[in-house]
Amino acid sequence: MQGKTKIKYLREIILKNYIKYISISLVLILVFGLGVSYGSGRLNVSGSKNKTGLPNNLDYNSVNEVYQALKNNYYQPLTENQILDGIKHGIASSTNDPYTEYFTPKEASSFNSQLNQSIIGIGAELGKDSNGNIQVIAPIDGAPASKAGILAKDLIVSVDGISTNGQSIDKVVSEIHGKAGTKVNLVIVRGGNQTINLTIVRDTISIPSVTYKILDGNIGYMQISVFGDDTANLANKAAKYFISNNVKSVVVDLRDNPGGLLDGAVSVASMWLPSSDMVLQEKRGTQVLDTYYSTGDLTLNNLPTAVLINGGSASASEILTGALHDNSKAYVIGEQSYGKGVVQQLINLSGGAQLKVTVASWFRPNGQNINKKGITPDQIVNMSQTDITNGNDPQLDAALKYLNTK
Repeated sequence: MQGKTKIKYLREIILKNYIKYISISLVLILVFGLGVSYGSGRLNVSGSKNKTGLPNNLDYNSVNEVYQALKNNYYQPLTENQILDGIKHGIASSTNDPYTEYFTPKEASSFNSQLNQSIIGIGAELGKDSNGNIQVIAPIDGAPASKAGILAKDLIVSVDGISTNGQSIDKVVSEIHGKAGTKVNLVIVRGGNQTINLTIVRDTISIPSVTYKILDGNIGYMQISVFGDDTANLANKAAKYFISNNVKSVVVDLRDNPGGLLDGAVSVASMWLPSSDMVLQEKRGTQVLDTYYSTGDLTLNNLPTAVLINGGSASASEILTGALHDNSKAYVIGEQSYGKGVVQQLINLSGGAQLKVTVASWFRPNGQNINKKGITPDQIVNMSQTDITNGNDPQLDAALKYLNTK
């Protein structure tokens, strides 16, 4: 059965890319994607609501001409599935939206495994920089990539000797994935001029999305690595632990959090916000599609709170940051966040395939959309390579200093 899932996704996704981009040209993808099973010369796209002025059917005769030339002249064999998957990827990529993409059944399975934080790989969030290079958005703390020394903003220029130039996020991720215990060789470029060769052993990565402890005797520290299925429950446990230990304030660490499930961000925000407070609003153009309010759990409502963000904080983590800040519940410290202000929804297709499609932009309670802009902290505190090397954390130090004055 085909149909929309009820869960909205806002992450760039671990070892994939929850910022995935299709970098192969549309023409080439369509060339691989047309001709074998649509002999009438028209591709039926009925069933979708025509909100964009598109015709009910696409005339692809001109592209089919290119397909015939390719079929008759290409020097290596092509399969029917390869061609059909090509057109499906191509239709999604024609939007020029990096977050709208088609998943084959295999890709869909990988996507959902990663969303649930059970993957075999190196544990790093991948995206693309403004020049189209494969970039590490955030390594997962404790995963092989982090242990090997990979940092946010590192560029991956080759995987096992194969250049990543011009490759999609999907392709690079598939090359990095493999069996647990096997090795993958990466060449990365750091800071524009430092080339580093790394051999990393793949591993199964299953990490709880929330960890917590008490610092300085009376400050609760909650780190949310991603907004997954377990986030609301674990954050609630953390809040109860803080209250039972009489903490006087809280640090919420969202650094290198690539986002995740919208419901998770709303649930966590509700621990601070009364039910009348807005968490976010979704719009398509000027039309308001939905407005999300706190459920008013208020577990941590009266506790001074500092939120830590950096360039790896994206999507759902930006929603939580904006909601707490704009409703005067948190002071934000760190570096400019990533800037992903759009919402995706998964549509189930036949055979286990899925379409992840951008359905709306989201707006902070203050009315701002942060797409490609990010959130500017109240207090900017940078983390240097020297700090990382020496195990220093000036951002957390700044949060503790701030809270100790409250």
